[in-house]
Amino acid sequence: MSDLLTLMEVGAPVAALGGGGAYLRAKHPAAFWCTAGLPISTARMLGTYGSTMEACGLTVQPSRLRALFVQATTRREVRPVPPRRGLIRPTSTGMRVRLRLAPGQEPADVAASAERLRHAWGVHAVYVSEVKPGVVELRLVGFDVLRKVRMPRKTEGGFLKVSVALREDATAYVRDYRTTPHQLTLGATLSGKSMFQRHLVAGLAPQPVALVGIDCKRGVELAPFAPRLSALATEPGQAADLLPVLVQLMEDRYDLIKARQGIAPGTPDEEITSDIWGLPESERPVPVVVFVDEVAELFMVATRKDEERRDEMVTQLIRLAQLGRAAGIYLEVCGQRFGAELGKGATMLRAQLTGRVCHRVNDEASAKMALGDIAPEAVGAACAIAPERPGLAVAGDTSGGWSRIRTPYLSLADAAAVCAASAHLVPDVPALDRFRPVVPVGPANPPVSLVKPLPVTG
Repeated sequence: MSDLLTLMEVGAPVAALGGGGAYLRAKHPAAFWCTAGLPISTARMLGTYGSTMEACGLTVQPSRLRALFVQATTRREVRPVPPRRGLIRPTSTGMRVRLRLAPGQEPADVAASAERLRHAWGVHAVYVSEVKPGVVELRLVGFDVLRKVRMPRKTEGGFLKVSVALREDATAYVRDYRTTPHQLTLGATLSGKSMFQRHLVAGLAPQPVALVGIDCKRGVELAPFAPRLSALATEPGQAADLLPVLVQLMEDRYDLIKARQGIAPGTPDEEITSDIWGLPESERPVPVVVFVDEVAELFMVATRKDEERRDEMVTQLIRLAQLGRAAGIYLEVCGQRFGAELGKGATMLRAQLTGRVCHRVNDEASAKMALGDIAPEAVGAACAIAPERPGLAVAGDTSGGWSRIRTPYLSLADAAAVCAASAHLVPDVPALDRFRPVVPVGPANPPVSLVKPLPVTG
């Protein structure tokens, strides 16, 4: 009997502790990492650092002076030297540590061993980035941060910058229009493409930017943001009227830039510019972000007349993509598919869209359309996105780099509320006034009934 009581006294707390740990790891991975994962992984790194680096081939022979010093002072065998490790900096999602590479090593050597380091130290993933020549930073992620997205408290902000998603290395994915002026976003139905667009609109709404929408699905995606839009086209005919106005606006801004370049010879060099950002703030026109939802609707034709209109619209989009950056006009093109089969000019337009974001797609060809020409190895990652994870995507750019990202949930009502609260920030762009969407004004107070209720008598 005493043995049974002893077993219950010892086993019950152990079982409760193990069950609680398993529950935290499954339901609250961030809490599990902070309480148990971080101490365990730190102990593993400190205890096995030298042997792990040697097993991964990240050690080099010590210098002759160091070898002579070790033999003279300790009489021990001289062992290979691993990269010098800096302080371990814990975070809410993992930890960071900097390594000073040994002579003859390069960051690619450490990056090639990232998977081995992940298994050796028991973390979810290891990412390597170069800090400066000879120094790399290891970012260890303790759990799958994309399973339940929680954006970092401190993100890179600023004018024409929107923190729209979370990367798989627990950093924020920032859409910077000054760096990446035009972007193509692809995704099947219910893949999270609309959520991505909502975050962009909601992030730009409080900024001094003109927002233009082209939504040929009768405005079902962009119409809720009408209070903040400077222009909105909800069918191809309206888009055919709006795009020439945008092209003319771009040409007028180029005339302004050229007039500024033709100033007196004694003007300082810093006042001579090739885009609107070099103009004085008092003369600088407001930037324009154009959202094109379901771009394939602009390419669809049924008659010869529609084909001529389609060619004109595609030509105007290509001109905006080629020349719009200097004029402060940026394109955000969304669709389910985008390739040569849409018609003439589609491939040329896609080539001008620097940023690429590919959500879950229905076939491999769609992923190749988005990523095949800039990061072929990312196509497989895009095809592996499961339907159970809406908002998960692969983001890349023309530099060849890519990463997995996931957009947090944002309801349509919340995004529309942000736009309604920012309606007073709609800039004055006279050329777009006739395309300004009409926003119905609701009653200030609910109507009051004039009929007095009477008590029911039996």
